[in-house]
Amino acid sequence: MQFNQKQLRNTLLLLLGALIWGTAFVAQSVGSGYVGPYTFLAARSWLACAFLMGLVLFRRAGQKRRGSGLPLWINGKTLLKGGTLCGIALFAASAAQQAGVGTTTTAKAGFLTALYVVLVPLLGIFAGRRPGARLCVCVAVSLAGLYLLCLAGRDTLSLTGGEWLLLLCALLFSFQIMLVDRYSPRLDGVQLSLMQFFVTAVLSTVFMLAFEQPTLAQIRGAGVSILYCGILSSGVGYTLQIMGQRDLDPTIASLAMCMESVFSALAGWLLLGQTLSASELTGCILMFAAIVGAQLPERRRARQTS
Repeated sequence: MQFNQKQLRNTLLLLLGALIWGTAFVAQSVGSGYVGPYTFLAARSWLACAFLMGLVLFRRAGQKRRGSGLPLWINGKTLLKGGTLCGIALFAASAAQQAGVGTTTTAKAGFLTALYVVLVPLLGIFAGRRPGARLCVCVAVSLAGLYLLCLAGRDTLSLTGGEWLLLLCALLFSFQIMLVDRYSPRLDGVQLSLMQFFVTAVLSTVFMLAFEQPTLAQIRGAGVSILYCGILSSGVGYTLQIMGQRDLDPTIASLAMCMESVFSALAGWLLLGQTLSASELTGCILMFAAIVGAQLPERRRARQTS
């Protein structure tokens, strides 16, 4: 009974994280109207660092009260290497997402970004894992959904620049997820999240100074969006992901996080008044079906496990 309660609690944590991430597309879309992508990313990443550093110190204070002799930084060398690699991938993915999210609806941005769930197992081919027939079907279904969502009814069969950026974002997030999967078992999750956001903050600040000239008035205009994305989406959302994924079946975790794309569409409709045509809505449904299908376990594997 305790195990089931823990599974339920962790699933609800991931659903809450997906809700935060989905609604963050609205904040990103609004913020893109005031500042450039690197400025927005730098501001939200430094806020995330401040939040996560406070969380690290709060936990450290609790450990001291309990008389724990653990060091502040766990596996420092691995943390530095893993956090740097994860941070570079997160910076590249987040910059592409922020540049693309202001060019389309939040529904399209959410569903295009969520394609990473299909791409992660597909990229496993390069790690020697052969995809099954189900995954191939899911890829075909996602491509059909992508056509209906982005291309149906257009005079040309080419994606816009923003849509290409969001597809690139999905690919880059796939690499970031694979890196986190590699390093997180050896590290403290909150510390790894802090390190990757620190690297993202530094890189985005460098690019901001090189390519953008933000004014204080512009940053104030995007202030609410930056606060929401920095504290809730980056700080709280990623912490909920780390907490929720522990001791939870990966399939259940992936399915819960898939809801981010659904929440982004609902948030765009409720908060920004964005609507989808019948073909675009059908495309969303097909892409969501592909995303869910890509995460379902193979029957053979399920029988072997049982």
